[in-house]
Amino acid sequence: MRTHFLLTTLSALLGNLALAADFSLSSPDLQAGTTLPMAQVANDFGCQGGNIQPALQWDNPPAGTQSYAITVYDPDAPTGSGWWHWLAFNLPANTRSLPSNASAEHKLPAGTVETRTDVGYPGFFGACPPVGDKPHRYIFTVHALKVPKLDLPVSASGALVGYMINANQIGKASFTMHYSR
Repeated sequence: MRTHFLLTTLSALLGNLALAADFSLSSPDLQAGTTLPMAQVANDFGCQGGNIQPALQWDNPPAGTQSYAITVYDPDAPTGSGWWHWLAFNLPANTRSLPSNASAEHKLPAGTVETRTDVGYPGFFGACPPVGDKPHRYIFTVHALKVPKLDLPVSASGALVGYMINANQIGKASFTMHYSR
């Protein structure tokens, strides 16, 4: 009886891991693991890039997904807490892609909320690490959420948005890019 219970539990866990492993995020504008192109570099703080949010697409979200959140995070920023480059949530469950520059051109799906990044205002903010610093990692993530919306104001901090995402997440898919100057 105990062996049957353990095998059943293990089978269910492995099945869920297999489903979660199928959830994927990609971009036609970026090749995961490489250097960010100048289009995705900030045009502020001494950087002279295009500050264009890349197109994103995701496949095979977990069953039960009711909405999505998208984050871009630099864990290598010399702040002690990393740097939020983009926080968007309440994307409808039927969304599977975003066009390039949807943030700046106000082409996000109806109901999507963008909160302030670590530069102090909402919207995508491209890479701009300190001159001479090691290459920073920029982690692009789509989070599948078990709730239809996160009830947060546009002024919510990255830490609060991250907390609410993690409290309601049923799966996530990520890729990492690098950039230095």
